[in-house]
Amino acid sequence: MPVGPRLRARPLPAPLRVVLVEPEIPPNTGAAARTCAATGSSLHLVGPLGFRVDERAVRRAGLDYWPLVDVHQHGDLPAFEAAFPEARLHLFAAGATRSYLDADVRPGDALVFGKESVGLGADVLAAYPERVYAIPTLGPVRSLNLSNAVAVVVFEQLRRLGALDEAFMADDAVRKG
Repeated sequence: MPVGPRLRARPLPAPLRVVLVEPEIPPNTGAAARTCAATGSSLHLVGPLGFRVDERAVRRAGLDYWPLVDVHQHGDLPAFEAAFPEARLHLFAAGATRSYLDADVRPGDALVFGKESVGLGADVLAAYPERVYAIPTLGPVRSLNLSNAVAVVVFEQLRRLGALDEAFMADDAVRKG
């Protein structure tokens, strides 16, 4: 594949924070991590994970872009909130009644997604009822795959925040992936 300039955009003054609560499926987390690397967003893994993210496991999974991701691990959601008190939480759940297009996201805010099997816990959703959103679907499926949902929400929020308005061609050192 030819290597040359790529279409780029300028990063936000404060990155979006993608928060995955108890993710279970390594490829979903890997794909979300790639979205974070591509958008300058930080990735926060919360609670027990359904897999390992040590250097050996990441290398075996072929995640050659993992070093490009700003990854943080937190024991639980309150620990994330304590570490980043300025980040407003926006929760995404398949059963929400408000569209993700209604989310009032600002740079530095947290986009919170639940585990693949059951989503976010009822206690978390109840703590922020005015900040729970869903991605509407047109077909009969219940929801999107976790990594797809992350990509949809992150890129829409970047678009709404104007981060994609001034795209430019850049010849940079990022060649893999």
